[in-house]
Amino acid sequence: MDSSVLVLNGPNLNLLGTREPDIYGSETLADIQAKVERRGRERGLAVNFRQSNAEHELIEWIHAAKGSADGIILNAGAFTHTSIAIADALSGVALPVVEVHLSNIYKREPFRHHSHISRVAEGVICGFGSDSYLMGVDAMASILARRLAATGASPLRKAK
Repeated sequence: MDSSVLVLNGPNLNLLGTREPDIYGSETLADIQAKVERRGRERGLAVNFRQSNAEHELIEWIHAAKGSADGIILNAGAFTHTSIAIADALSGVALPVVEVHLSNIYKREPFRHHSHISRVAEGVICGFGSDSYLMGVDAMASILARRLAATGASPLRKAK
């Protein structure tokens, strides 16, 4: 595998499969992880898939990604709408970020219409259930391939 991608999941995503299945579907986070890892292999990406309900832990993982990952796919859950700290951490590591959401956040409550993550993300994919993650993997593979073609080296190899 040429590139490594960190896939981070925020609060309450560990409850997928039982939490509001009419909004989030019936798949568990483990189901989504298996699909994402398979798609990553198909795209030549090593996937490191993690979930935490703790903002500080997500920030530590983002910091650790600098020099160990080529990009980050992030479903920050409710932190999307509240965490300037996560957005700042993403800016600080200067890796490409794809923001994903299972539901269409723009069809939901008004407070979900604003994302602090979007300002630092290459793009946002929402509303396609677990396919949002697969589209995120495809997008990240494309972003990394373009960067490799332009520079001849992945961001990770440059950092070493």
